[in-house]
Amino acid sequence: MSRFVFDPPYIRRTTNRVDAWGIGFLALGIGSLQVVLDTGQRKDWFASNYILFFATCCIVGLVALVIRELVAKSPVVDLRALKNRSFSAGVFLISMLGFVLYSSLVLLPIYLQTLLGYPAYNAGLALSPRGIGALITTPLAGYLTSKTDPRRLLVFGLVLGSATMFSLSHLNLNAGYWDIFWPQVIQGTALSFLFIPLMALSMARISNEKMGNATSIFNLMRNIGGSFGVAIMTTFLSRRTQMHQSQLIAHITPGNAATQRMLHSAQAYFLAKGFDSYAASRKALGALYGMVQQQASMLSFVEAFWVMAVVFLLMVPFLLLLRYSKPAAAQPAAPEPQPVVGVAAPIGQVLAQPESPQEEPEEALLTH
Repeated sequence: MSRFVFDPPYIRRTTNRVDAWGIGFLALGIGSLQVVLDTGQRKDWFASNYILFFATCCIVGLVALVIRELVAKSPVVDLRALKNRSFSAGVFLISMLGFVLYSSLVLLPIYLQTLLGYPAYNAGLALSPRGIGALITTPLAGYLTSKTDPRRLLVFGLVLGSATMFSLSHLNLNAGYWDIFWPQVIQGTALSFLFIPLMALSMARISNEKMGNATSIFNLMRNIGGSFGVAIMTTFLSRRTQMHQSQLIAHITPGNAATQRMLHSAQAYFLAKGFDSYAASRKALGALYGMVQQQASMLSFVEAFWVMAVVFLLMVPFLLLLRYSKPAAAQPAAPEPQPVVGVAAPIGQVLAQPESPQEEPEEALLTH
C-alpha cells in the first residue's frame, strides 16, 4: 500500500519525536471538561465535590496544555495558528454554531417525546427533514461560495437559522408533525450556507503545511461548543421549568374559581370510571399537577428556542473579523509566434528578439 499511497512533501514529518506531554495534558483537560459538562446537571454543578474535582483537573490540564504547546518544538496541537485573525474568528463562530446545532438536536426530541408523546423512533424521524434541506442546498452553497463573498452567505444562513428557531419558539402542546417538518427543512438549508462558507473563509490563509493542524482545532472547537450547548441548554430548561412551575402553582388555590371547576370536572371523570370519591379526588389533584408540569415545560422549551434564535443573530457582527480577498483574475496568455514554413528569418532579427520574461513565483500563503 505504501508504494501507491504516500503523503505529499509538505506534510511529511521532519522529526520522530512525539509530544507525549501535550497528549497527556490534552487528554486530562478535554476529558475532565467532558465529565463536568455531561454530569454537571445531575450532580448540581459546583455544589458537588465530584464536579469541583474534575473542574480543577480541567483547568490544570488546559493551562498546562497551552504552556506546553507554545514552547514545544513539535506540538501535538499548534496553537500558533490562532494568530491568524480569520482563523481565530472562524474557530469562535464554529463553536457557537456547534452550541446551537447540538443543543437544538437534543432539545427537540425531548420536546416531542415528553410533551407530544412521540415514541423515540418517530422523534428521530421528525429530525430527518433537516438532512433533506442540507442535501438539496449544499451543492448550491458550495457553488456560490466560489462565486461571491462568502460573508454574504453567512449572513443569509444566520438570519435563516434564527428565523427557524423563532418559528420553533411558537410551538405549543397542540403542534402537529408539519409544524416541526418545515422549520427543520429550512434549518438544514441554513446550515449548508453556514458550514461551507465558514470553512472556506477560516482556512483561506492557512498554508498547506498547517492545514491538518488547523482543521483539527476547527473540528475540536465545534464539538466542544456543542458540549457546552447541550449542558447549558439542558440546565436552562430544567431551571426555567422549575421557575414556571412555581409561578403557575401560585395561581392554583382553593379559592380560585377556575381551579375548583377543573377539580370538580376531573373528579366527575374519575368517578364515572369507577373510582371511589377519595381516589377520584386524589387523581384529580394529580391530573391538575400534571397539567401544570406540562405547561411549565412548554414555556421553558419556548424560551430555550428563543434564546438559540438570539444566539444566531448575535453571531452576525463577528463576521466582520473574517477577511475575504477576491481571487485575482487570470491574465490571458500572449499568443506564441507561429513559424512560417519555408521562410527563414534574418539572423539579426533572431538575435534582436527579447528573451521571454521568467514567471514570478506566487506569493506564499500566510502561515499564521
